[in-house]
Amino acid sequence: MSLRIIKPGLHTTVQDLGRPGWRRFGIPEGGAMDSIALRTANLLVGNAPGAAGLELTLNGPELLAEEAMLIAVCGADLAPSIEGEALPLWRPVWIGAGTVIHFGSAASGCRAYVAAAGGIAAEAALGSRSTDTRAGIGGIAGRKLRSGDVLPLGSAAPWAAAWHAALAARAAAAPQGQGRRSWAAPGWFAPPPPQAHALLPGSANPAGIRLRVMPGAEYGQFREAARTAFMRERYRVAPASDRMGVRLEGPPLPMEDSEELLSHGVIAGTIQVPRGGAPIILGADCQTTGGYPKLAHVITADLPLLAQCKPGDSITFEEVTLAEAQRRNREQERGMRQLAAVLAICQKPSWKLL
Repeated sequence: MSLRIIKPGLHTTVQDLGRPGWRRFGIPEGGAMDSIALRTANLLVGNAPGAAGLELTLNGPELLAEEAMLIAVCGADLAPSIEGEALPLWRPVWIGAGTVIHFGSAASGCRAYVAAAGGIAAEAALGSRSTDTRAGIGGIAGRKLRSGDVLPLGSAAPWAAAWHAALAARAAAAPQGQGRRSWAAPGWFAPPPPQAHALLPGSANPAGIRLRVMPGAEYGQFREAARTAFMRERYRVAPASDRMGVRLEGPPLPMEDSEELLSHGVIAGTIQVPRGGAPIILGADCQTTGGYPKLAHVITADLPLLAQCKPGDSITFEEVTLAEAQRRNREQERGMRQLAAVLAICQKPSWKLL
């Protein structure tokens, strides 16, 4: 089975959970910016959580299913549709051979993830299929996808194949005149994680998107007024943001001493402040070392929320303790384990779920 790219969208790439263990050689970890959305989509179609899927950014592609397949779309709402009919998010969907899936512009969030049963079987590089466009490795020739690219799929898990057959049969048995190109499982639904709710249009959060942070190594070297402004003021995501870093516009944050630092290790979520005082939050494709002062770090549990911040969004910061950051991470991982356990119970197709 395979997916063909008809239109590539703004920035569509193959991503899995990255290539850990190579940072000591200067190779970024990479992987999905919103790992929770990708992991959820994979679980919904019977894949391992780290299987390769598609990461769509801001404006999505048009995809052709060359054979019938089971897919799930999670993350930002890029208005997926088939022949004008909306494709539901956060649940498995059967689509027939020859179906064209159209994605539009982001109604909420920034990045959506498409998982197909069997996973995308692109060639691996350094143990990962994730695309690193700067290094030119992973995915399809280490680049974002183009029109005409064909993405082969691996073998679906047996229970995913059973769900595929059950949904296909339900679609075939539907009354004449209804759409036959797809069929969702309405009773089998993964509730969107908290970060998805925070990004819904009309969200009742006038202060914008809140990211929880811990102080960085050079936090104390910033002027007190700068530290206060960082925690109180709103920042806006700049258009120049990408997978390497989310650039912010807002009050500049000068240091007490602007002396250059030696390069030091950085990770996704590190907030660096260049000489001009405009913060940069490092993303999944960030470099392994940097010489700018580290003001703070976004906690691991909020990295998926950072991934869904698009240009123009307002961001505020809240300082939390290490214990709180660890608690939030445990809660997030517990939620993923619970989802996997529930889906394991539902491995046998049930008409109540169809």
